Amino acid sequence: MGTSSCGDGEKQRIEDEEQYGVLLYYKYTSVPDVDELVSFYESSCNSLCLLGRVRISPHGVNVTVGGKLTALEEHIAAAKLNILFEGTDFKLASCHHPLNDKVAQECGFTSLSIRVVEELVTFSPCPLLKSPEISNAGKHLSAAEFHSVLQSATEHPGRDGKSENKELVLLDARNLYETRIGKFESENVETLDPEIRQYSDLPTWIDQNAEKLKGKNVLMYCTGGIRCEMASAYIRSKGAGFENTFQLYGGIQRYLEQFPSGGFFKGKNFVFDHRISVGSSKEDMIGSCLLCNNTFDDYSPRCRCSFCRMLVLVCNHCRVKGDIYVCELCNKHGKGEVPLSLDLSNQPSVSNGDDTRRKLRILCLHGFRQNASGFKGRTGSLAKKLKNISELVFIDAPHELQFIYQTATPPSGVCNKKFAWLVSPDFDKSSETGWTVTQCQFDPLQYQNQTEGFEKSLTYLKAIFAEKGPFDGILGFSQGAAMAAAVCGKQEQLIGEIDFRFCVLCSGFTPWPLLEKEEKGSIKCPSLHIFGSQPGKDRQIVTQASSDLAGLFDDGCATIIEHDFGHIIPTKSPYIDEIKAFLYQFI
Repeated sequence: MGTSSCGDGEKQRIEDEEQYGVLLYYKYTSVPDVDELVSFYESSCNSLCLLGRVRISPHGVNVTVGGKLTALEEHIAAAKLNILFEGTDFKLASCHHPLNDKVAQECGFTSLSIRVVEELVTFSPCPLLKSPEISNAGKHLSAAEFHSVLQSATEHPGRDGKSENKELVLLDARNLYETRIGKFESENVETLDPEIRQYSDLPTWIDQNAEKLKGKNVLMYCTGGIRCEMASAYIRSKGAGFENTFQLYGGIQRYLEQFPSGGFFKGKNFVFDHRISVGSSKEDMIGSCLLCNNTFDDYSPRCRCSFCRMLVLVCNHCRVKGDIYVCELCNKHGKGEVPLSLDLSNQPSVSNGDDTRRKLRILCLHGFRQNASGFKGRTGSLAKKLKNISELVFIDAPHELQFIYQTATPPSGVCNKKFAWLVSPDFDKSSETGWTVTQCQFDPLQYQNQTEGFEKSLTYLKAIFAEKGPFDGILGFSQGAAMAAAVCGKQEQLIGEIDFRFCVLCSGFTPWPLLEKEEKGSIKCPSLHIFGSQPGKDRQIVTQASSDLAGLFDDGCATIIEHDFGHIIPTKSPYIDEIKAFLYQFI
């Protein structure tokens, strides 16, 4: 009797597993009442015990949820009653229950997260800039049509052995770690892999490689289709020569359903749920171990780059707890050699409710006649209040300054060295160290004369980014803010050497003549400007100077926080809340 009971229980468990599934769908459409849609998902998902992610914006929805197949089917039926979902492609797949708690939790499949957002998928590197019009997205090609185009290119090569249609290119809109375990391959069609860490890096790649796309028939693809919607619209927005951009409707998932043996897709389709990846019936493997290069494509161990936290493939033989891994992108940009004193294996990360991501790394540039240790001490309160979302990294500027004094004799004792990013034209390098008596009282406008030394500081920052990067952003204070602003003005020329996504400029000023050619609103880098609102309270940098600097940045991606204090970075509410709100856009 006991044995029979156990067998019945096991049979029931197997039946329950077979009834489990995952549902993915998205819809770009105008949502007249966001709150009403939130209420629908709260009621439907909670009553049906569905877990996963629901993202709602005024422009549509993006949903990935799991549960019993019958419950998912009920949810689909309920959604179809709303005219908003007319024509929606509901992608439902049966699978096993989440078995790996770590993976399920990281993918957001141990809870239900319903959130209202500005963008369904974060496309722009500047969260505050207007996204491309989704109505201009590329034409949808069904799996059969997509396959047919590639089949035609394969069956009708030219005399040189290449496709007769030499203007056809495949464009993968996914992240590098996804493409490493699966991608489309056609012998006579060029495949462009942007090799990006995150989707928001794609527009920059498109801008830099527009000539590879202009005049071509571009076939785009991604996991389920949503990333191609915005990306294809962005390509087409470039005008003449970019009209022929097409996208695989339903993404790789629909293609593999149509062509179970894989067709032109090789390897596995990476998915953002507990399944991790889904392959074809051929079960071919194209991934390889980061360390030994042997065939391997399993991301379930969740090994990550110790620098940028991107997923990496490390086989069972090579994987050692506590090891430091360097992804191919960080390796490519000079992060391959890890200093013995640097232990990144336990680098803290921040949870956003859906998955676990690394903290923002922010490079901090001190002001004139300051140093890293002093600036770190003065920003201790800021670092403490941002500790859950960011890591602040402090460095000394490259120009060492003399010690100065106003008394009859120089002070005794040991003093910490002082540094600068910019110096005056009469800066005497031969007498950088030692004591000198100041020639006059403090000049509040001295920063206007500090116009030299930029190239040395820029070269120094390139080395810092290569040795200690990557960094998500730069925070500059006073002259450090001027230096950071000058770097922002040259951001396009510095790609690959100094890469960052945002800047925070505190009590800054325009570093003339470094930015004298910049027009109002011409700098596109996402920026946060923090300065005093009352003239006279900041004795070092006048309010108007900081305001003028903010005016050089695009209004669409510039945020200004004016406070009632002097030459400081405020950490009380509401100022710290506004600082956090700005930084959260990049997590």
